[in-house]
Amino acid sequence: MSARPAAGGRTRLTRLLRPLAYVVLPAEVVLAVLVVGGVRVPAAVGAVGETLVLGLLLVEGVAYRGLRRRGFSRREALAELVPEPVLRLMGHELRLMGSLGRWVARRPHGVAGADGVFPHARDQAALMYGFAFVCVVETVGMSYLLAGLPTLHAVVLVLDVYTVLFVLGLHAASATRPHTLGGDVVRLRQAAHVDVRVPLDRIAAVRHESRFSHEKADGELNLAVGSQTSVTIELAGPVDVPRLFGAPRPVTVLRVHADHPREFVRALTRARTAPSTTQGPPPRA
Repeated sequence: MSARPAAGGRTRLTRLLRPLAYVVLPAEVVLAVLVVGGVRVPAAVGAVGETLVLGLLLVEGVAYRGLRRRGFSRREALAELVPEPVLRLMGHELRLMGSLGRWVARRPHGVAGADGVFPHARDQAALMYGFAFVCVVETVGMSYLLAGLPTLHAVVLVLDVYTVLFVLGLHAASATRPHTLGGDVVRLRQAAHVDVRVPLDRIAAVRHESRFSHEKADGELNLAVGSQTSVTIELAGPVDVPRLFGAPRPVTVLRVHADHPREFVRALTRARTAPSTTQGPPPRA
């Protein structure tokens, strides 16, 4: 079997595509905003813009297929064409918007087969609803104030509507992504940007501890909900909890919140102290 290629083995084509994308895609966004705002864009400019975007997508598709044939996985091939921070940011935004649909349909994420499910979004609901209401009021007010400036009104309206959806998406992601316990792993989550699996044998101690202030410290991660955490988990060894843009973050102390923290602590304690199911050697005759 041939060796797996390194993720950084870019061809000359893939090295040229990134700077080209940095020029073409922002220009296309600017054109789209102008069109939505009612600005008359010359037909030749629009045609050139669309041609460049279609050409870029076509070349990216060819490069993607070439990387796949060389043995790259789908994610590795995509990472060669798009910077990882951009991929992570796009994935985060898509998870937020997808969470709105899950929230409406009452379909929590990642709970299939879990031995225990522990919601954690209840104590932030009033704050998030209030923030969303303020954003709606601001949207209406700005629409009234900018009614005489069609282009600026359209741009601000798009941003304001997206802000409302973003705030609701944050709460929806928390509501549809509870902490879960299954097998030998506890899965701790916060909205759509933190999702860490901690092996139970890595946990040194777990306790119910209500905190409303959290100072930043190396090796500690506070997943506060409504500015509070209620469960502290100390680890025997570090686990990596990557930041939003992929930077590593080893932690040995995790503080999280749960709607029913004592129940969460009891479940974790039982799971950690449960007898092993592995069969020992048969007794001697």
